[in-house]
This record gives sequence, structure tokens and C-alpha cells, in this order.
Amino acid sequence: MNFRTEIEPVNFPFAIGQNDKIISVGSCFSDHFGEFLKENKVDCLSNPYGVIFNPVSIFRLLLHSLSERPVMRKYLTESNGNWYHYDYHSKLNGSTPESLTSDLEDIHGQVRAQLKKANYLIITLGTAYVYRLTHNQHVVANCHKKPADLFQKELLTQKEIGIRFRQFYEKLKMVNSRIKIIFTVSPVRHTKDTLQGNNLSKSLLRLATHYFCNDFKDVHYFPSYEILMDDLRDYRYYEEDMIHVNETGQKYVIENFRKSAFSKELNEFIDQWKQVRNQLHHKPFQPSSEAHQNFLRKLLNKLEAMAESVNVEKEKELVKAQLI
Repeated sequence: MNFRTEIEPVNFPFAIGQNDKIISVGSCFSDHFGEFLKENKVDCLSNPYGVIFNPVSIFRLLLHSLSERPVMRKYLTESNGNWYHYDYHSKLNGSTPESLTSDLEDIHGQVRAQLKKANYLIITLGTAYVYRLTHNQHVVANCHKKPADLFQKELLTQKEIGIRFRQFYEKLKMVNSRIKIIFTVSPVRHTKDTLQGNNLSKSLLRLATHYFCNDFKDVHYFPSYEILMDDLRDYRYYEEDMIHVNETGQKYVIENFRKSAFSKELNEFIDQWKQVRNQLHHKPFQPSSEAHQNFLRKLLNKLEAMAESVNVEKEKELVKAQLI
């Protein structure tokens, strides 16, 4: 007897390799994907704009980076002595408008450089609800805890999501014709929109990604949302708030992503690297003992062998510092 409805395997017409370059943007689930890639020595720029939930803000920021537009200073806002920008996450802030603007310009430069050479762009969409500034209807990425009467809440239309994506896509392909886009919808539940509203929002995002994949042969979808909702389907895989996915749930999604998207060589490296990372974190009872010194020498030899394909200079220095 089966007690689960397991997700159907996703067969992508590509395989991400060790030497590929990736950029990951969007909701907090993009952080999980991006950090996993970076942890395993894949060149990935992870959520450079901070966590961004809605598709309009995501596509606008990416287009902004590609178009080399200056940061729109009219959307800077001050709170408790710090400066923020309505188009970016609150973790990006500065003590002066000038310092924040300079930092944001640097981020756009990093994104532009990565998009020009990247093989893959991973976009995780979080919600189809947006907040617009009441005085000019500008969609903000973050309200920065400003008074509610400055904004009006709205559910995006399928048409607007599609138009914004096409504008970005066409510019991206002019800059990098070989890049592939992988969409996913975040399983994190936006309960502030009510559960009915959250389901409506997610359905709009899922429909949008369906049409993107139909319309563009180099756009693909990975079912993070469906894995949590229809495969795991259990609160054991959520944090205590019953909203965010816990570490076990994240690992399961990433394992599925590995099977669908990674090359055999990259998966083999990740398994080997996990063993090496565990050894790097090993804390000996007697650091100067001959047994531990032999362990370190063997570990250094493994790192030397890996150095032919990935950058392990930091790890090598860490081991060398412990050798007597």
C-alpha cells in the first residue's frame, strides 16, 4: 500500500555542470537553491537584490541591471536614520542616500556581469499580490514598514505578469542568447493574504510559468510548490510557524532538483565534497596527535586533487594551519 503520491520525475533537456555559471533571484526559496550551489563550489550569484516576492519587481530589477539604468533615487525612503529603497529588500540599506545608491549601483553591476556569462537563471516567484504607491501606482518590492495609507494592495493580472516578463526576456536574449531560465513557485505560504488569497496568488504564478514555458523553448519549470503541496503534504516539513519550509523539506526539494537538473559528474562531486566538508568540520580531542596529523595530511591530499577542478584555496589554508 502506498501512503504518498510522489512527484513525477522532471526530465530537463539539459544538465547543470560544475563549471556552469548561475544566478538565482526571487523569494527566500531562491536563497536555498543559491546557497546550496555556492556551498558545492558552483559559481552562483544568490539573491543579490535580497528577497523579492512579486514577479513585477523581479523582472524590473533584472531589466534594470541589463539596461544599465541609474538607480531611481525618487524611491529612496528614510526610517529611523537609515535609508532604504522601495525596489529592494530592507537588508540593502545605508546611512545616507549616497552610500545606499552607490551600493545598489554596485549590485546592478555584479548582476549585469553575471547575466552576460551565466548559463542558467533560476527565478523563484513568491506572490502575485503587490503593493503600489498610491500617488503614482509604482509597484514596490518592500514597504519597509511605512504607513499603510501610502500603499494600495492589488492582485496582478496574468497580462501584466506576461508583459513584464517578455520585456525582460527580450533584453536578456540580446545580451546572452544561450542562457536558460528555470522558474519555480515558492511553497512558502503567504497567510497574510488569507489561505484563499494565497491559493489564488499561487495559481496565478503557476499559470504564468506554464505559459512562459509554452512560449519560450529555453524557459523551464521545476515543481518546488507541487513537491511540498502534493508529494510531502505534511506539516512535519514546515517550521513551527506552519508557513516556512524547514530544513528537511528544503533538502528533499533540493535532492529532487539535483536528480532533474544536475549532470552525473556534478552529483558525484557533491557527494564527494560532502564527505570532505564533514572532515573539515571534524573537531579532534588531541589536535597534535600523530593520528590527527595523518588525518590532516590525507585531507590535504584530497583537497589538492580537487583543486584541479574547483577553487579550494580557503579550505587548504584551513588544513595547513592545523599541521604541525
